[in-house]
Amino acid sequence: MNKITKPFSAFIFDMDGILLDSESIYKQVYMTIGKQLGFEISEEIYLQIVGTNKITTRDIIKTAMGSDFPYDEFDARWVKLVSERMAENVPLKTGAKEILALLELNNIPFALATSTPYKAAKKHLIGADIYNYFDIIISGDDVVNGKPHPEPFLKAATGLGINPSECVAIEDSYNGVRSAHRAGMQVIMIPDQLPENDEMRQLCHAILSSLNDMPKACSL
Repeated sequence: MNKITKPFSAFIFDMDGILLDSESIYKQVYMTIGKQLGFEISEEIYLQIVGTNKITTRDIIKTAMGSDFPYDEFDARWVKLVSERMAENVPLKTGAKEILALLELNNIPFALATSTPYKAAKKHLIGADIYNYFDIIISGDDVVNGKPHPEPFLKAATGLGINPSECVAIEDSYNGVRSAHRAGMQVIMIPDQLPENDEMRQLCHAILSSLNDMPKACSL
């Protein structure tokens, strides 16, 4: 099914890989910093952390790379280089600004639920010129349990004052889809780094090629 069929009142968007074309930058920087420190971080390892918060990311990387991996130095270098790359250009995903403008025009509430810490998320959204669209932003700093736990999406729904069952979540990662599904939302997946699979087809109400497909899929 590639269409939302149940009534809904609001949308909740993920940020990286959905609104911002940033996951490819993150992956490249991960591998670059790993090599600088003498470690090979494979794409397989990187894909495990897509959609997770800093705590879960740390656990996955340290488990995969071993106890001698200098995670704190790695993370500090990664944050610095990502900040430099994103300061040069914050690339938007196709249709991002258009769908936000359309929802705003039609007075349909929407929020953001991202695993990224608030300071970085705000900086990136401002750089992409879409920060002012959002009154409700749930960041990795705002939750105890990150995706795939439902807390990020439940908090976003609470911020909007709308029942989770009346929200449509827009995600690109497996962990994000699981989080939104567990929150009781209808879920749209727009694959980025991770392809659709049988699990995602079971959990999602629609799997789209880009945000440009949302108006038709949601009858906007």
